[in-house]
Amino acid sequence: MNTQSTPKPERIIIFDTTLRDGEQSPGATLNVDEKLTIARQLARLGVDVIEAGFPYASPGDFEAVSRIAEQVGTPDGPIICGLARATLQDIKAAADALRAAAKPRIHTFIASSDIHLQYKLKKTRQEVLAIAPEMVAYAKSFVEDVEFSPEDAGRSDPEFLYELLTVAIEAGATTVNIPDTVGYLTPSEFGALIKGIKENVPNIDKAIISVHGHNDLGMAVANFLEAVKNGARQLECTINGIGERAGNAALEELVMALHVRRSYFNPFLGRPADSEDPLTNIDTRQIYKTSRMVSNLTGMLVQPNKAIVGANAFAHESGIHQDGVLKHKLTYEIMDAQSIGLTDNQIVLGKHSGRNAFRSRLRELGFELTEQELNKAFLRFKELGDKKKEITDWDLEAIVNDEIQQTPELFHLEHVQVSCGDHARPTATVIVRTPDGQELMDAAIGTGPVDAVYKAINRVVNIPNQLIEFSVQSVTAGIDAIGEVTIRLQHEGRIFSGHAANTDIVVASAHAYMNALNRLYAVLQVGKSLHPQHDTEAVVR
Repeated sequence: MNTQSTPKPERIIIFDTTLRDGEQSPGATLNVDEKLTIARQLARLGVDVIEAGFPYASPGDFEAVSRIAEQVGTPDGPIICGLARATLQDIKAAADALRAAAKPRIHTFIASSDIHLQYKLKKTRQEVLAIAPEMVAYAKSFVEDVEFSPEDAGRSDPEFLYELLTVAIEAGATTVNIPDTVGYLTPSEFGALIKGIKENVPNIDKAIISVHGHNDLGMAVANFLEAVKNGARQLECTINGIGERAGNAALEELVMALHVRRSYFNPFLGRPADSEDPLTNIDTRQIYKTSRMVSNLTGMLVQPNKAIVGANAFAHESGIHQDGVLKHKLTYEIMDAQSIGLTDNQIVLGKHSGRNAFRSRLRELGFELTEQELNKAFLRFKELGDKKKEITDWDLEAIVNDEIQQTPELFHLEHVQVSCGDHARPTATVIVRTPDGQELMDAAIGTGPVDAVYKAINRVVNIPNQLIEFSVQSVTAGIDAIGEVTIRLQHEGRIFSGHAANTDIVVASAHAYMNALNRLYAVLQVGKSLHPQHDTEAVVR
């Protein structure tokens, strides 16, 4: 029995699951290098815990967690967490993957609602009451920091939930996470659930209460804030709110709500209402950069009216609003755009700027590149300098994010050329280098230049797919702006995304398509990976 009391934090712990639950969004699959890039940025953002993945799912997931544990899980870095079902093989895989982390955590879970027990696990409550403490104890044999989650807690019988949490804490769980797995609860219900746990789990003082929730009814953030008021001290969230179905509670919304309304939430953490101490460890100035990075690498665009990080979040079109903001920002803005790292477009470099100036500015923007990545990005910068007189921080972020994406170039686009016009049939010619080194050329006619390019590429690559989404966004204003293209294609029910940036939209479209096709081809080569909640296996005991 674990007798040591776990000290309660004086602030809110931010547990980021972008790389685990967020990656389960359709089309958001990330490779190892992309996960590592995001993990480094999450560390700069100041998250307390990074749930790096589900190590047992596939060799790729195992490698990603291992590399993040080694390179980001430093003594002064965040806790690195691996997810594991309540099975011996899952927990052992998580322990092995986390071996290099200075502060490792194993997060194990088992379903607790009757509907999950009957139809998914096919187990009784008594069987689950036996499995949970045994698996928590097994995880505890590898690491001191163990988190336990009763899946679908929001629809579980409270009395059974109290009993399950009690035995998990007795076995050594230092954090107990309460998931609203299907986004079913309302804020008052979720708050009451946390309050009931605090009052009815006798050893709850030995663990930190965490919450996890989905946004199916649009209430995930509100649910979490109500949970904080009732004793939750860890929030499990994702950048941009990505995740399965309608997504997870959004990190940026939670953090800024706690920041802007600090005087309201302070008393719930035992602080004076006027305390200026931050409620989280997050560097809010890194929020916008992190949002853009995750959006680019996952191919999941942020809607313009998204709270905090949407393009319209700090825009004012109404004449009355514009007049008020010009006179005093607080008339219609409750937070400063600079507080999330959103600054005016600043001209920082030109085509005559040197390599050292380029490297220094990227460091100021939070990019730490390898020598190879720097060389590639610098070449793109010079090419951009010949096309644009004014290069902004946003331009730099776009080209660097585009260059450091590490999607395996199994197929490489060597050349693309398009002929089109209002009295011509759009025609595209492409040259593609195949995985075995051959250079193949083909041409096609389409309804437009992009359609022609995609048809020509398909003739060479010959991987069946269906384009289901195509979008173009301008990075900055002006006729010479960089365009970012994001596409999503479907193959046998699975969705794959691609992203690219270029001043030429057709070229960007071609590279985005190749990016998505390479993701698809890589998965076809490796095979299917397990899903932590949908794939069930017999418990090995």
